[in-house]
Amino acid sequence: MEKFTRLKAIAAPLLRINIDTDAIIPSREIKRVSKLGLSDGLFAGWRYTEPGGRAEDPGFILNRDPFRQAQILLSGLNFGCGSSREHAVWALAEWGIRSIIAPSYGGIFYANCARNGVLPVILDNDTVEELARQISENPEQHLIEVDLVERTVTAPDGVLHSFEIGSADREMLLEGLDAIDVTQKRDDEILAFQSRDRLRRPWIYL
Repeated sequence: MEKFTRLKAIAAPLLRINIDTDAIIPSREIKRVSKLGLSDGLFAGWRYTEPGGRAEDPGFILNRDPFRQAQILLSGLNFGCGSSREHAVWALAEWGIRSIIAPSYGGIFYANCARNGVLPVILDNDTVEELARQISENPEQHLIEVDLVERTVTAPDGVLHSFEIGSADREMLLEGLDAIDVTQKRDDEILAFQSRDRLRRPWIYL
């Protein structure tokens, strides 16, 4: 998993509330269990003119330049609500989104982001709308910077906005670790426990 420290990038405003995981990637687009090949289905119900098709809707934000190169997504309340499908984060990450800035998230989606290299930032709704306003005139020049080390978002006008993130989620993103990698960091402790336990309870290991 790619580490996340700092990112200064184009941000795409998708300021809708309650964007659920079926909107992020409709179930009809999930035809594999791999993390690869899902980006074509990202926001398929909005990106394309008809279900199952690939004719782009020119009105959708990610179909327009320069937002095709966006690595930050600005969105509304309760982003990623609905089902627990991890494919939603996989599709966003494969498309190129490294961070999402929204006022709130679906709980499982938020956790899935941290475990798949996408930084979910929580800022209040007025701040997110102000960021969207600032980038609107010249998105290629008015970039947003997200700094996980300092836990800040720098607006195009230079104003700093602080955000909170749990220490475990922050560690995984900074070090580029998933949940298995985090567990493997404690291999020595686990093996030492097993050795002691074999002496105390040998019948368990028969």
